[in-house]
Amino acid sequence: MVTLITRPRRFGKTLNMNMLEKFFSVEYAGREDLFEGLYIWGLEKYRKIQGTYPVISISFANIKEQDYETARRKICQILSDLYSRNRFLLEENILDDKEKQFFEDVAADMDDVTATLAVHKLSLFLSRYYKNKVLIFLDEYDTPMQEAYVNGYWGKMVFFTRSLFHASFKTNPYLERAIMTGVTRISKESVFSDLNNLEVITATAPKYADCFGFTEEEVFAALEEYGLSDRKKEVKDWYDGFSFGDRNDIYNPWSVIRFLVERKVGVYWANTSANSLVENLLREGRPNVKQAFEELLRGRSVHVEIDEQIVFDQLFVKKNAVWSFLLAGGYLKVAGTVFQEQTGRRYYDLALTNKEVHIMFENMIQDWFSGSDDYGDFIQALMLNDIKAMNFYMNKVTSEMFGSFDTGTKPSEKQPERFYHSFVLGLMVELADKYVITSNRESGFGRYDIMLEPRTQANDAIIIEFKVQEDDEKELADTVQKALRQIEEKDYQANLMARGIPKERIRKYGFAFCGKKVLIGILSPALT
Repeated sequence: MVTLITRPRRFGKTLNMNMLEKFFSVEYAGREDLFEGLYIWGLEKYRKIQGTYPVISISFANIKEQDYETARRKICQILSDLYSRNRFLLEENILDDKEKQFFEDVAADMDDVTATLAVHKLSLFLSRYYKNKVLIFLDEYDTPMQEAYVNGYWGKMVFFTRSLFHASFKTNPYLERAIMTGVTRISKESVFSDLNNLEVITATAPKYADCFGFTEEEVFAALEEYGLSDRKKEVKDWYDGFSFGDRNDIYNPWSVIRFLVERKVGVYWANTSANSLVENLLREGRPNVKQAFEELLRGRSVHVEIDEQIVFDQLFVKKNAVWSFLLAGGYLKVAGTVFQEQTGRRYYDLALTNKEVHIMFENMIQDWFSGSDDYGDFIQALMLNDIKAMNFYMNKVTSEMFGSFDTGTKPSEKQPERFYHSFVLGLMVELADKYVITSNRESGFGRYDIMLEPRTQANDAIIIEFKVQEDDEKELADTVQKALRQIEEKDYQANLMARGIPKERIRKYGFAFCGKKVLIGILSPALT
């Protein structure tokens, strides 16, 4: 009875909903000109029902408010406008006095009872007038929910939305069918409790796989029509890669259209939204999330189990929740699946969708450190092996950035760990042309923190070990020496030397933390 289709933003969800409204709504009865010549018009059983249903069409796409009161009022205004468009019902002598009063009570400042029953009641009124059950189309249902989570009023919005959806889609005997669209599948416990008549079509479901976005055949035909046939590989690298169900050749429609207009590739789709939640998930996420992004930025995949039901208030704490959100948003694609029969679990190999998304994340990471020139100055000092300058600039960087890479309301003992994984991603973006950068990998007799392997003989290799000052270490200098001894004792240079890099071309640094204070030291000949 109710179908929820989730697809990334700018993938034609609104266009499809508009098409469905025009096909079914009694307001467009007799409009053969809209569909004549199209495939569906050749199917008599569908042609007979064009323009025969009362339709309630709603969009929450513009509910992007910073507080609950404003968001709720805006939703109420949308419902009030819906009633205004159907005000003719008051003149048709089909409503009793109480129903007319309810009709008049629907306004931007109505109470919760009236607001959550508004769609249910309008369904009754329309079905009574047209003598047919209604179709309800709700576009971008989850936009208010995402904004509520980002801006801290999730609980209130969940309570309101759950009541609205229950009355509209569950306890509504005047409903024929309903379609909802959104980017994410919010968990049933959050807003869809008791909605057992719901079919969910997520990115991994085969149904409607080619109905959103452009197929490769469509894109290549468009390029030929525009005289751009020689740009097929370039467009494929930048905008292909979205996978829905069993289709792996879906292109980003917004970016393809912009390319046809501008006739040059660019980061079009990724820049059409603030991406604030995505950035928060990466910036403030656990170290294992940042480590996985190291692999993704190298063009590799991550192997995870995902649950496509999004629980927003568990995004930072529930294992793998971040990957579910990024897959639903189109930032990741399914590169492969593995089903374990003994456990009944399905695991996914996820990769960055395409070059446009890859560049978007690189730009996002660069922006973390773009508040000042200190990070760039530190990188330059590192390349020059200028210890004094490295210490000066790194202390400025940590004083500015530590809070940005930690979550929660109280200081965390994991701040240095969160910071250095963000630091690694920053290095990967800044120095990707000069080094292969890895972290937390095995080498020798342990796992190093950071390794920079030069791509050419022009640069030295670099090993960095991070240490937090312990209670028995009186000075940060003691912590630095402990880090440097660990590099030697664990023989972290083994992998580099196995690749032919001489010992004298391997620089080894110890980074010691005490709060936001940092001391950097380099391995002296006495320790070597």
